[in-house]
Amino acid sequence: MTTIPVLDFRRFRSDLDGFARDLGEAWRTIGFVAIREHGVSEGLIDGAYEQAKAFFELPMEARAAYVLPGQGGARGYTRFGVEHAKDAKEVDLKEFWHVGRELPASSPHLGLYPENLWPSELPAFKPRLLGLFHTLERVGNALLRAIARHLEIAEGYFEDKVDHGDSILRPIHYPPIEAGSAPKGVRAGRHEDINLITLLVASGAPGLEVLSRDGEWVPVATDKGTIVINVGDMLQRLTNDVLRSTTHRVVNPPPPICEEPRFSMPFFHHPNPEFLIETLPCCITADNPNRYPEPITAGDYLTQRLVEIGLLPADRAPGHRGRTSS
Repeated sequence: MTTIPVLDFRRFRSDLDGFARDLGEAWRTIGFVAIREHGVSEGLIDGAYEQAKAFFELPMEARAAYVLPGQGGARGYTRFGVEHAKDAKEVDLKEFWHVGRELPASSPHLGLYPENLWPSELPAFKPRLLGLFHTLERVGNALLRAIARHLEIAEGYFEDKVDHGDSILRPIHYPPIEAGSAPKGVRAGRHEDINLITLLVASGAPGLEVLSRDGEWVPVATDKGTIVINVGDMLQRLTNDVLRSTTHRVVNPPPPICEEPRFSMPFFHHPNPEFLIETLPCCITADNPNRYPEPITAGDYLTQRLVEIGLLPADRAPGHRGRTSS
């Protein structure tokens, strides 16, 4: 049985070479790893989950007030039954909220992203969710530093490539499924993430599964106190498939577990939109020739994928005839 490795994050400071080696090995094989002793406080995580649950308990009329039309769910609330996995026929059985980067007034990139929306009914929502956003971003930056060490490129390679990226914290609500019903679709269909890396602060709820190289669906134990991290398609593309963006899903659990709501809160770590995703020379060899000879900016790649999963209309795809600049 394939299992997801669990690493002690304290080794990032005490044994960076060893930590980078083990992280890289996990991401080369199954594409997923869990870390413990990561320094993200239990109170910060619990507080963010409490606010997310409180939002999804608001009446639909109140939640719908935070839909931001025309933005593909970039900020605020996205209703149940909108997003679907790439090439899937059925929508995912979930609703979610997006918290994005807040740039300071002095930033040269001010106006690059839509402003965050904040539910007026929940005054603690903003500080708790933003606090978790920034904390997970710091952990993510450290992991990128470790993977740069593993790839034997400049240790600070990613620093100026993620300093104003379109990263997202996504509180997700998977509503209860009535026992005996046969819903169309699953909580999250099989997919790969778009971004560089994803950090999931585990809630302890079952359902997450990853697809091993042997074609085996492997349950991921999302034990409270751990953070599960996986490679996204952008990092896979940048490393010429050396690091694996692994297919995963969230299945509908059996009764009586299905009758309980499930909450999740992934942080999607994105590069800056102008960053050119061009295969790293160190990842091109005679046995692994360049699989991605045409580079693409992170912004265009993100837009392309958001069209594919139903969050943006087809006319927003890069290169679409008649597309207007923004």
